[in-house]
This record gives sequence, structure tokens and C-alpha cells, in this order.
Amino acid sequence: MAAQARGRRQTAAPRGAARPGASRYDPLADRRGEDAGAPALDVFLSGQLFFDMVFAGLDAAPAPGTEVWTTGLGSLPGGIANLAVATSRLGLRTGLAAGFGDDVFGRFCWQVLCEQEGVDLTSSRLFPGWHSAVTVSMAHDDDRSMVTHGHPLPVSQAALVGTPPASRAVITELALPHDDAGHDGGGHDGGEAGPGDGRADGAADAPWWLAAREGGAAVFADVGWDPTGTWDPAVLERLDSCHAFLPNEVEAMAYTRASTPQAALAALADRVPLAVVTCGPRGALAVDATTGESAAVPGVPVDAVDPTGAGDVFGAAVVLGTLAGWPLHERLAFAALCASLAVQQFGGSLAAPGWGDLADWWSGTSARARAGDPVAEELARRYGFLAALLPADPVAAVRRAEATFALASDL
Repeated sequence: MAAQARGRRQTAAPRGAARPGASRYDPLADRRGEDAGAPALDVFLSGQLFFDMVFAGLDAAPAPGTEVWTTGLGSLPGGIANLAVATSRLGLRTGLAAGFGDDVFGRFCWQVLCEQEGVDLTSSRLFPGWHSAVTVSMAHDDDRSMVTHGHPLPVSQAALVGTPPASRAVITELALPHDDAGHDGGGHDGGEAGPGDGRADGAADAPWWLAAREGGAAVFADVGWDPTGTWDPAVLERLDSCHAFLPNEVEAMAYTRASTPQAALAALADRVPLAVVTCGPRGALAVDATTGESAAVPGVPVDAVDPTGAGDVFGAAVVLGTLAGWPLHERLAFAALCASLAVQQFGGSLAAPGWGDLADWWSGTSARARAGDPVAEELARRYGFLAALLPADPVAAVRRAEATFALASDL
């Protein structure tokens, strides 16, 4: 049985309203009071959903003809759910447009996202007779291998979203202009869409997030891995419509044809107001033209269990910090910490940290620093800003991936 979170469990109703008896921290509470006319949603997302079964504790990938027992198994929503859970657990009111199968996998994912994680699924649809995409992920050698089965959505992503609801921000994945009709903006781990082009007809639909931008949302963009190795720079033409771009160092250097992450960042900073390049466990660097800031932060050293969804958690934290108006250095450091907490759990979406996890980390780090631990002392200096951000009252803890999932009769 997979390990579960200590102590409290977070449950919340859609649109961020806490259920009776639950405590849900709102890091944007002060800003909401200043802007009474702000949208009900902080973040809106759309992409492909998967039902994930994640095996952890493998020393290596299974060899043909062998059976390997693992020490961990988690069942959970995946794909675009990684981002939806990450943003919601950080207190952002999150809306999601995704297609759900009417099988037990799809209904389980709907229940987890809506009832447990407080994600607004008003823009999502349950498709009768269409089954959920299913992925088996095996974490080993500080990476993972995945096997997926699924079918394209019965409608295009643009048709699914329709007119995007008003939101402060959207998070999306860039694609080449000629890929818009079939690209769903959120593959299994922020990557490519599933097999086929996802279109119900041959119309070339404009990406949904352009309409969201016209409605006032700030666009935070990422890119997926290019299996062709082409890394077409035409993808970057879309940055003219974006507020922020958050590729990893490999993607950033490949698309800009730069030889270092620093050179790639400089090239991207000429194209988009907020440019961020992530460097895995080594941290991240960024330039924010809107504030005139530049920053670079190291990673937080941890024993990683599963890297799935770490990039989504990092991006969610950057969005929160940007909407909250934090200094760039604090935004990056906070995002690096959130990502480090995520990789210590297995299973992408339900590995995302909540404010209880952050409070526990700060409490433990501060205690070790007071006891003279030099590593903790450095972390306490670097993250001293957390003391003013963390909730004063205890908050409900998040739920981790479990080895089984609820059946319809359990709902």
C-alpha cells in the first residue's frame, strides 16, 4: 500500500470554497480584497487527462520475460491533472476543461479533482462510450518509463473549451500554428497530445488560450519535448501573445540555438515579459521585464523518488508568486522548493505539495537550523521570506496517491 500524508487531509468544494470543517488557505486573500471585480477563477487550464498507475521502488526497468515486485503503487489522475492539482493545492482557484471517459477511471478522476482537490470542472465534459486514456508509469534510475493506451477526444480542444471563463491567468503549452487544431495544450506530463489529431472535423481552430488572453488572462506558457529533434523556432513566435515562458534548459537551448541556459534565457527575455529557464535539481534562472528583476536560485537538495509532475508544480508556484506580486527571487525560490517537495512523493498530481507540507518543511528546517545544522542554516537564510507567507492557522493536509482507487459503489 502506498504511503499517505501525515495528519490532515485536504478536501474542498469547486471554485475554492472550503467545505464545513475544512481549512483552506488563500494566499491571494489580500489581493482579492483590493480587486472586487477580479474573475472568480485564478487559473484556467485545458488539456488531456489520463488515469495513471505509478509503480515506484524499481531499481531498474523490468527485463523482458521477468516479473518485478515494487515497493510502491499509486493510482491517480494524470496529464493536465498534474497542473490542476498543483495550482489548486497552492490556493489558486482553478478551472479545468478536460474530457472524461464514462468508465470507472474517468469517474474516479472526476471525483478526485472536483470533490477532493476543489477544481472547478464546469468546462469539462463526460463523454458516454469514450474510455479514459490509461498510463502505467514505472519510476526507476531517477527517471520513468511509461506505457499508455487511449483515443482522441470526440471533439477538438477548442470545441471542448468554447469561450474560456474569465480568469487571472491561463497555463498552456505552445505548439506550431499548423498544429493548433489537434493540439490539446496538455499531454501526459505537459507533453504531446495522444494519438490522432483530436478533431471532430477538419477545421483549423485557433488555440483556446488566445481567446482567454483577449479576455484579460495572463498567459503562462511551456513547451513539450520534440521527439523529432527539429525544435522548430517558429514555436517561439507565439510568445508575442504570452506573459511568461517557462521551458527547461534543454528545451530553451534547443529552441533558441543557444549553447548555455544563460544565453537561452537572454534570447527568450527579448521575446516575453517573464522568461524562466529551469535547470532541474540545479535550480532556475529568470528575467522579469515588468519589474526589471533578474534572479537565479539553486535547487533544494532532496532524495528524489519520482520526478513526474515536478515541472508542473514549479510552474504553478511561479504563477502564484506572480499573481501575488512577490519579488522574482522569492518566486523562483518558492517554486524550486515546491518542486523539491513534489519529487519526494511518487505520482505526479497527488505528489504536489499543499501549504501544510510547506509549513511542515519550514518548521523542520528552522528547528534543525537552531540546532546548528549548517545545511539547514543556509536553507533557513534562503527561505526566510516563508515566515511571512505561511498560514497562521493549521491547514488541511493533502492526500497522496493510494495503491487502489474508489469503485462506483464506493462513491
